[in-house]
Amino acid sequence: MKEKTDPIAAKTNAEAADGSGSIRQLLGLKGASADDGKSFLNWKIRLQLMKPATWVPLIWGVACGAAASGNYHAVWNLFGDAPTTDSWAVVGEDTLKAMAAMMLSGPILCGFTQTINDWYDRELDAINEPYRPIPSGAISEGEVYAQIAVLLIGGLVLATQLDAWAQNEWPVITLIATFGSFMAYIYSAPPLKLKVRL
Repeated sequence: MKEKTDPIAAKTNAEAADGSGSIRQLLGLKGASADDGKSFLNWKIRLQLMKPATWVPLIWGVACGAAASGNYHAVWNLFGDAPTTDSWAVVGEDTLKAMAAMMLSGPILCGFTQTINDWYDRELDAINEPYRPIPSGAISEGEVYAQIAVLLIGGLVLATQLDAWAQNEWPVITLIATFGSFMAYIYSAPPLKLKVRL
């Protein structure tokens, strides 16, 4: 005789019992607490929709790439037996470039990818993850469209600025950002919705 059990989704959608529900809500993780809807510009829900927990590998990749390039000057390059620069201005400029690249890859374009993916998964999320911002009604359709547009346009503008700052002959950063954004769209959106086919 088969034992009747509660659906698994009911357990995973419950707020975490360890008191971490508020942090989970901001990071876009399961076990999140519900938002009261009173935050300025609905920022908590917008942040949850962008799933900050997914930014870490991308930001780390940018940091490692900058360090491995041989062209990045960090504070420690000013000191030691063989300093590679004696200019705080060079260190400051390289730090700003790295921070801008981390913002581009993490919060902006990864946030775009997560938001557009959640938008096109809203029917499935209504069944499996009804606490998510879109199926729960915590964010309106217009707010989701605005967030997608701001993240995409902001990301492409920042990529263009990074290309100019790096003085690239070809707009490599802009091309990569555009290609990545296009791939994120066709992964999530009909008619291709590659996610279903993978």
